[in-house]
Amino acid sequence: MSQRSLHDPPADPIAEGARARAQGRPKDACPYPANSAARKAWLEGYDGAPSERAPDLPMTDA
Repeated sequence: MSQRSLHDPPADPIAEGARARAQGRPKDACPYPANSAARKAWLEGYDGAPSERAPDLPMTDA
């Protein structure tokens, strides 16, 4: 039985993406293939929001 080190990467793509952003890595550093579920999850972690959710835009005075 092995224990995880604090230096081991996270076990899921969302956590990996969040960690990459926290470490200052660029968004194009995603290691997963285009159009894969893992890439989508990694980018959600990097952005901090599900991809289906549009970014909040500032309110404007009309």
